[in-house]
Amino acid sequence: MFSTAPKTWGKRGHGAMLILRCPAQLQLLEETLRKSLPTTLPVLGTVMTVARGNPASHEVLVDSWPHFSIVLTRLRPEDHRDPRDYYTNQLSVFYRDKGALQALLEGSEAVAHGRAFQILGMQDGLDEAVQEVASARGLKVETIRYWALMSPEPPQPRSQIPSGLRLAPVSPSHVPLLNATWALGGNARSRAFLLGLVRTLPSACLLDVRGRPVSWSLLDGQGCLRHGYTVPAWRGRGLTGVPLAALGRQLHARGFPVYGAVLPHNTASLRALQAVGFLLQPGTFYMILGTPE
Repeated sequence: MFSTAPKTWGKRGHGAMLILRCPAQLQLLEETLRKSLPTTLPVLGTVMTVARGNPASHEVLVDSWPHFSIVLTRLRPEDHRDPRDYYTNQLSVFYRDKGALQALLEGSEAVAHGRAFQILGMQDGLDEAVQEVASARGLKVETIRYWALMSPEPPQPRSQIPSGLRLAPVSPSHVPLLNATWALGGNARSRAFLLGLVRTLPSACLLDVRGRPVSWSLLDGQGCLRHGYTVPAWRGRGLTGVPLAALGRQLHARGFPVYGAVLPHNTASLRALQAVGFLLQPGTFYMILGTPE
């Protein structure tokens, strides 16, 4: 049986948060967050992932219920074993006023001394607020700004799968290649993070005749299509949209928002997403990385 009373996390009073675990509460929160799309994209995607089996081991917190000022999603504390790992320690946040955000950052352990983090959100001012608190706690902060794109309908690839290639899920054996080609990867922590995504969440890739991936796309715990890549020898053939569309159709069928985040200067990826039906969304998708000095 699920309790209808949310569990309290953090200190009582200033910065206290409630953990939502009841399916009915998560469903109501999901419906509420949908009304504020696209601003709620990373939070909504996480809430839906948690409510549908929670493969990424996240949890959902609010400052009050059923009327809330802020929603925070985070990795469950018992699953955060490496204090310097900002890949796994992912948080996403949506707030209705900056006072609630300030109270969360100052009065809880969301941004803690000596612990790396990654905060995702789509509200202007989030990066400045996190920077201020994190700097005061001895953390170095880097903000990466993306454009968000969303597909209102199931994505449709423009290209057929060429002869000799086949569509398949990404295998754990492919993770070294994914890690080596990821701009934020190339280390042991990023490799472990990617391996976790491949093992627990949907993915899609095109394999050549030797079983090597030539184009791929992964899903993360926020329900975001990430880590899309096509090896240089196979570019210019419209292949990027094939695994992207395959994953997007799965998400659409399950009611998820179908979205991705792309760096503004990555014109090839922007074109690839738009070619299969993704539309550019207003606002900035922030990825805020904090690491101990």
